[in-house]
Amino acid sequence: MNDVLGDGGILKEVVQSGEGPPVPENASVLIHYSGFLEYSDRPFETTTHFKYPQMMKLGRDVTLAGLELGLLTMRKGEFSRFLFQPQYAYGDMGCPPLIPAAAVILYEIQILDFLDSGQVDDFIAMSPEEQNDAPLSTLLEVVGTLRSFGNRFFNQSRYDNAKDRYKQASKLLVNRETPSDAETERIKTALLPLYLNLSFTELRLDRPHKALKYGNKALEMDSANTKALFRCEVLNPWRIVSSLIC
Repeated sequence: MNDVLGDGGILKEVVQSGEGPPVPENASVLIHYSGFLEYSDRPFETTTHFKYPQMMKLGRDVTLAGLELGLLTMRKGEFSRFLFQPQYAYGDMGCPPLIPAAAVILYEIQILDFLDSGQVDDFIAMSPEEQNDAPLSTLLEVVGTLRSFGNRFFNQSRYDNAKDRYKQASKLLVNRETPSDAETERIKTALLPLYLNLSFTELRLDRPHKALKYGNKALEMDSANTKALFRCEVLNPWRIVSSLIC
């Protein structure tokens, strides 16, 4: 096993290599993991039975120091084993009754996906003026991350969470003061899938009126968009009926 920090406190064995850049600081990670006491073959905690493991944010949801430091060395798709000495795990006191004092801990971790939510946090913390002065490329990266969060929530049937991410992303785009036609077109291109996703999400939330609203917004940008045309055509009979209700 490789010595991650050079002090023998975190040892790492890569079982399956990943691809792309390593996990950035303050990212949100989607992982499967199992924790074992050293020499034990039964985990004291595991996520492998979850169909949809929870997205965990570094610095907030990941509280084990060694686990967070280990994740920062990993890449998407990677499966690795880590051996943590007590100072990087549960310390000299342990965590009774599951973790004895001064326990050495083995973790098996697979990175399914990660999102650079630290960049999103930094951008959201800016003032409106600072956001507008930021490069368009930065805004589009932030929007792309929020959309990915929304997609992840949607696929887990967490539709309210998905809607919130899509709306947050679309608001950032709409609030952008566009100095050129080229930038305006790039913003429209980024907005279109968000409106389509919002329309579908509102439909899943049984809010046809809002679903139709976002479908029409999509058509304003692309009058020939197949998804928007189909969705609005399906919802139009509801619109006629609803206009008769006081």
